[in-house]
Amino acid sequence: MAVQKIYAGAKLRELRGRLSLTQKSFAQKLGVSLPYLNQMENNNRPVSTSVVLGLAQEFGFDVTELQSGDEARLLGDMREALADPVFTGDAPQLADLRLAASNAPTLARAFLDLHAAYRQTHERLASLDEALGREDARLAPSPWEEVRDFFHYCDNYIDAVDRAAEIFASGDSAPVVRARTVLADLGVAVVYAPTDHLRHYDVTTKTLTLSTRAAKSSQDFQLLLQLALISHAPLLDATLDLARFQTPEARGIALVGLANYFAGAAMMPYGAFLQAAQDTRHDLEVLGTRFGASLEQVAHRLSTLQRAGAKGIPFFFVRVDQAGTITKRHSATTLQFARYGGACPLWNVHAAFETPGQFLRQLAETPDGARYFCLAHDVSKSGGAFNAPTRRFAIGLGCEVRHADALVYADHMDRTAPDAYAPIGISCRICERKNCHQRSVPPLERRLRIDPNQRGVLPYQVD
Repeated sequence: MAVQKIYAGAKLRELRGRLSLTQKSFAQKLGVSLPYLNQMENNNRPVSTSVVLGLAQEFGFDVTELQSGDEARLLGDMREALADPVFTGDAPQLADLRLAASNAPTLARAFLDLHAAYRQTHERLASLDEALGREDARLAPSPWEEVRDFFHYCDNYIDAVDRAAEIFASGDSAPVVRARTVLADLGVAVVYAPTDHLRHYDVTTKTLTLSTRAAKSSQDFQLLLQLALISHAPLLDATLDLARFQTPEARGIALVGLANYFAGAAMMPYGAFLQAAQDTRHDLEVLGTRFGASLEQVAHRLSTLQRAGAKGIPFFFVRVDQAGTITKRHSATTLQFARYGGACPLWNVHAAFETPGQFLRQLAETPDGARYFCLAHDVSKSGGAFNAPTRRFAIGLGCEVRHADALVYADHMDRTAPDAYAPIGISCRICERKNCHQRSVPPLERRLRIDPNQRGVLPYQVD
């Protein structure tokens, strides 16, 4: 197998800037010539092995950060944005998009922000009857999407919050027991009652009410979440200040997201959870029992194990509803998900609704030839009462197939057979497959041929 070349010009420039070094000084410390460094920083040459060693030895740089996944995320996001019908001209070549993602990531993100603003305006105009007369009818980025992208480009790993949660969980007692003690010391009373709300905190009476209709893992999670909001507010606020969200709504959503992150990291402390994941070969049920967490909580936590110097397997994690809409998404792999709309219908996560209570395994291949092991399971959430609605979701967890040996779920699967891999994509508009029987719309970058006298799986042929 050929060794993958690493182009990491932006990372090199970022590191040099943090160290306040000139190109000449940086090149001398790495033992390369100034022109050679210049070429690497501009992605005209891949990072050499000697430079990788120099980064580790001279600066203690975690060389796994050279492939943080930002380029793949930007590339996937730009391709999806350019699939919007508003772009009527010829689509940029994939090589040009890759250069933009690697050489000018700030410009690429500005383009994505501009496209998101366009979509926001277009959707607002489409429902003008609702917007007319409203004082808040103004152009603004979607707070939800702004927060989603914040976590997306942080690799879904927030170091300061993760370490604070790990320190909190390092005492002699279980994290939940310690949380009750800390809250009691702060004068907060914890009450359990059959309420419709999972969690309610009355600031005036300092009473935290948790619903007995929820599973214990949800109760414990909500307890730790409220603890984060109360006792770790300065840390969360400092993290939000660094993020510089554009609206109060986005900051509020992100605050809840960070508190959620703390709760998951406290229930499943990084070091202990990473070791347990490796020891159990990532058995979600065993990990859930050991840490008192649900399948979704365990799967989500596995996707956050991206601490520098102690990374776990790079997983992707996604949650979809019955309509196929992605409600949670994260990928530490090269596989990226559609920013808008649903996931590829050929992916096994959709079939999980048809087989409740079962783990579905799938070997999949994307159009770029990358191969993945995919695991799916339904995670329906009962309302806890006869008349309460049941929320139905399915989760997908997976990794590149080269990591499959570390997963118990991949045992006894023939990963060598070429026809064992299902052909999946990201979005129909940017998927290059010509003969997909589930294609909903034509691919943007292909010409179509229409023959009125012939009908195959699709009503057109893709050149």
